[in-house]
Amino acid sequence: MDEIRKRSRPGRTPSAPGRTSRPRQAEVARAAGVSQATVSLVLGGKKQGAAISEETRRKVLEAAGALGYVPDPAARRLAAARNDLLGVFSFTATFPTDVQHSYYPFLVGVEQEAAARGYDLVLFTGSSSGGAGAAGPDALSRVRLADGCLFLGRHAPAEELGRLVADGFPAVHIGRRDELDGLAWVGADYVSAAACVVAHLAHLGHRRIVLVREDDEAPASTDRERGFLAGLAEAGLDAGSSAVFRTADPAGDLTAARLRDWVDAGVTAFVAEETDTGGAWRALCGAAREAGFEAPRDVSLALLGSPPPDLSHERVPTGFDIPRPELGAAAVRLLAALVAGEEAGEPLVACTFRTGETSGPPPAAPA
Repeated sequence: MDEIRKRSRPGRTPSAPGRTSRPRQAEVARAAGVSQATVSLVLGGKKQGAAISEETRRKVLEAAGALGYVPDPAARRLAAARNDLLGVFSFTATFPTDVQHSYYPFLVGVEQEAAARGYDLVLFTGSSSGGAGAAGPDALSRVRLADGCLFLGRHAPAEELGRLVADGFPAVHIGRRDELDGLAWVGADYVSAAACVVAHLAHLGHRRIVLVREDDEAPASTDRERGFLAGLAEAGLDAGSSAVFRTADPAGDLTAARLRDWVDAGVTAFVAEETDTGGAWRALCGAAREAGFEAPRDVSLALLGSPPPDLSHERVPTGFDIPRPELGAAAVRLLAALVAGEEAGEPLVACTFRTGETSGPPPAAPA
């Protein structure tokens, strides 16, 4: 994940006739061509605003005037009431407190970095009843009790997060979320890591490789697929539609018969994505066992991430490790900067390639 990315998309004209909602800081930022943090500094009268040039200050004030921006007095009171608390909100069904949970290492990094910076943490566990979206349109409003909040989870309510960002509330997502306008995020470089796994398999001699992934548009999944396809293209291998198998039901769709058909057609290596449930990897391993295939003797298997904790006793898969504690610490650094009203960015964190025990040269063709 080379930098924290904040993307701006062309928006509607806030002062258009018939508008009923007041302009937000995000709209002022787009109109002035500056970051929302800069708008917050200029309009909030914070000390850090002294470092902003007069030209930038003028553009922000002119944009605010043209749009009819009026600061939210409640938000200003909250912003002034700094209490050195950072929130952590997970969009999983239950908050990950088990050390075996894949999110737990993120929290370790978050806690260590927050303590080093003098912040206490507030864990928002309302999602334990079925996810943040189940609580209605104000599901995330309680996070405003903190000075800023970290969010993590494969699927997040875009509208709710967008409302927080538009109101100028400091928010950082752990994992790429550049589809949400103005939301800061930190993440791992899944694209480069996935391409590296493909390069390893190609170097071993595999010419037909298939990726198994869940059928959704989670950014972590799309990044892994991008890297996989880029790795195929770089190795001169087929990167067409047949190279990716998307399924909403890995356990039901990835059968032993389907795996045998692929192998009969010349596929010698299979790659699965890591998800919260590990569904794709579980289904791939189960289908291989049922088909009587042993890795790497009959086929090579690779995992774009780490295996679920309950499968950690099995052979170590070829793939890469995600630096979860480092990502948690990077997210705290970025959030602390946003709380202070400073411009900040964090680079994408590189993943570590894992040779593993499930890949080898493709089996020799029968004589």
